[in-house]
Amino acid sequence: MAGKSLNRVQLIGNLGKDPEIKYTPSGTAVAKLTIATNERYKDKGGEWQDRTEWHNVVLWQRLAEIAGEYLKKGGKVYIEGRLQTRSWDDKQTGQKKYMTEVVASDLILLSGRGEGGGGGEYSGARGSSSAASNNYDQRMPEQESSAAPISDEDIPF
Repeated sequence: MAGKSLNRVQLIGNLGKDPEIKYTPSGTAVAKLTIATNERYKDKGGEWQDRTEWHNVVLWQRLAEIAGEYLKKGGKVYIEGRLQTRSWDDKQTGQKKYMTEVVASDLILLSGRGEGGGGGEYSGARGSSSAASNNYDQRMPEQESSAAPISDEDIPF
């Protein structure tokens, strides 16, 4: 596979809290989610152990709006996207900080009505760029990706 690479993430998990929705100065919606995935394994003593992994997820544009409207804490969701690491300088220490997060390109609401998100006719519905009923391009708009990066003041996550 010389010259080729792949950056793809698929998660099925539960939301740790309600989505945080913000808007860039140009009005583009951005949502932040935390998703918990669980793993069950046997330790060296033969006892079952549970491990929870937390994932930071960012959604842009229409996908962010859908998340804000239909996702709730505890709801089960499928997220597909790519890993991206961003950095910034800590205002108090001046130290460079890093965060790796999933930038979502696809979202499927898996919870039914009364299960902490989703529900009704939206249960299992795709709200993404790959859905047949809509053709939303979830890539960051060119003018924003080439402009100065969004500062902590713009989106204080």
